[in-house]
Formats: sequence, C-alpha cells, structure tokens
Amino acid sequence: MTAKLIRAALACAALVVAGAAGAQTVEVKDPWTRATAPGQKAGGVFMQLKSPGGAALVAAESPAANIVEIHEMAMEGNVMKMRAIPKLDLPAGQTVELKPGGYHVMLIDLKAPLKKGDTVPVKLKFQGKDGKPAEVEVKAEVRDMGAGAPGAMKH
Repeated sequence: MTAKLIRAALACAALVVAGAAGAQTVEVKDPWTRATAPGQKAGGVFMQLKSPGGAALVAAESPAANIVEIHEMAMEGNVMKMRAIPKLDLPAGQTVELKPGGYHVMLIDLKAPLKKGDTVPVKLKFQGKDGKPAEVEVKAEVRDMGAGAPGAMKH
C-alpha cells in the first residue's frame, strides 16, 4: 500500500471511531508528527479538526510520551512563545488546523525516538457544545524531521 492510501485509511478509521463515540462527531484529517533526533524528548502532533456542531479539544494522551498537552505558539512582542492551553475551541463547521508554529498536541518526555515511517497512537478527547465527551483515536504518521517547515514539500 502506498503512503497516501495508508493515510486515507487511517483518516477513515478516525472518522468511524468518532462516529461511534456519540452524536457529537469530530472529523480528524491527516494526523502527523516529525521524526525526532537522538536524545530529543519532545515533539508536536499536527492535524486538521472539524466539528459540525462545535466542540473543544480538551485533552490528549499517547503511550509514546509521559505527558501530552494541547499547546499554542504565538508572537508576544518579537518573541515566539509556546504554552499549554486548557482547551482548543472548534467552532461549528470550521476547520481548525494544528500545524508547526501554531496550535499542536505536544508530546513531552518521549519514551523512545520517533522514527520516519512509524505511527504514533494518540487519543484525542473532546467535549461537545452539549457537554458530552467524545474520544477519537488516531495514528499520527512520523514524517521527515523537516516536514512542515517553511519551504518543505507538502505531503
């Protein structure tokens, strides 16, 4: 199977899991992360999220890391700062992109290096506008270390 077919199959599997979680569905597209260098203890997971009725990403977990947080990066003055946030709102019908230099799921204290071609399981926890919880399990494809950087090739 080609990498594109594998990604499509994983995206479809994520949608099936989301649909089984209850009435509040969240569509997850193209989950991925970068390979890590030896000794690197953290990495980001990126994807696109869309909730037809509106929801919030409130937590995440992964067996690949001891700590998993929702993060944002933003310019404060002339300094780019990264910080954990308690939740990421998903406005109804709008795609929210988690990408390098912006919102992302942060894997902290990695248990092993992330190697290109592997996948990283991540459980995303959402809360619908109705207060009901939902979970989506995804497999983030590990790409080259330079993936998503300015000027990098799109996958």
